[in-house]
Amino acid sequence: MTSTLFEPLSVGAITLPNRVLMAPLTRMRATDPGDVPNPLMAQYYRQRAGAGLIVTEGTQISPIGKGNMDTPGIYSDEQVEGWRQITDAVHAEGGRIAAQLWHVGRVSHPDLIGGELPVSASANSYRSRATLKGPDGLPQRADSPTPRPLSAEEIAATLEDYARATRNAREAGFDLVEIHGAHGYLIHQFLGRGSNHRDDEYGGSQENRARFALEVVDTVVGAWSADRTGIRISPQGSFNGLEEDDLPMAIHLAGELSRRKVAFLHLSEPDWAGGPALQDDFRKELRAAYDGAIFGAGAYTIEKAERLVGLDLIDAVAFGRPFIANPDLPERLRLGAELNAPVPATFYGGDAEGYTDYPTLTA
Repeated sequence: MTSTLFEPLSVGAITLPNRVLMAPLTRMRATDPGDVPNPLMAQYYRQRAGAGLIVTEGTQISPIGKGNMDTPGIYSDEQVEGWRQITDAVHAEGGRIAAQLWHVGRVSHPDLIGGELPVSASANSYRSRATLKGPDGLPQRADSPTPRPLSAEEIAATLEDYARATRNAREAGFDLVEIHGAHGYLIHQFLGRGSNHRDDEYGGSQENRARFALEVVDTVVGAWSADRTGIRISPQGSFNGLEEDDLPMAIHLAGELSRRKVAFLHLSEPDWAGGPALQDDFRKELRAAYDGAIFGAGAYTIEKAERLVGLDLIDAVAFGRPFIANPDLPERLRLGAELNAPVPATFYGGDAEGYTDYPTLTA
């Protein structure tokens, strides 16, 4: 297949060999205790190094940023060493990899964070669940409690957690970092009108609600550089108890990110969660506001990907579930080959089954 999806793309400081990206995918295979990345994870990511860019599963920037069992962190020396094994494996195969920096905020549970209450922009009741480890070691869902609001001092400490995580990502050998600002997690909780009821400089107006997100961006850029930094947002849809339809906020953020010369903007679209498709008029406005690389993600087909890349409304496409089941997804798409079907029962937790045992075309 001849397609712009298989052409190189400059993204900040690096060049991607193709535009078929691997989306961040929570898989819950880190080693407990310590939430340490391990050799099984290294094999998983190495198998998928043919992606133009791998964006890792969310990796928590601090112990209180954790929202699910066996998700990896990037705040301890052991975690950095675990990630170094993964980046080395990906680079040995010629791949590129970005660490997704994650703080779940209120989408957590005391059992995951040392008995403490989860934190958020405000102390709003809401409906969501976290994934805990059951007595049998298997995932089980538990309701998240009403969180407590972060104080100004705690916001400053959280920014330092982002700085530390960024320095650790650089030390671990990542090519880029992606700030997770989507899906109802902490940054999105500050952005969202439904979750942010603060009356200080972080609440109220669009500019105030965007303040924390942009402070995180500035912190990460300061800890590394703008051409190594991206962010993921989801301005429309229902995620983790937060229902938002705030496309003007996305445009505002895009303009601020463009001014900061951030390397990429990763747009998680509502389609995959049953929401309405983003319209081309919004995409054109986003493109006009932001002059870096734009990644699209959310139940993309090859036809949708080629149309939007062809119209210059996005630059690359991140695939999720197809990459779970097809470690050689770019090659399969290039050849028009049949795709393996994913097995949802093995998405979260477990061992190599449904993780590293999907066959490639050559196998």
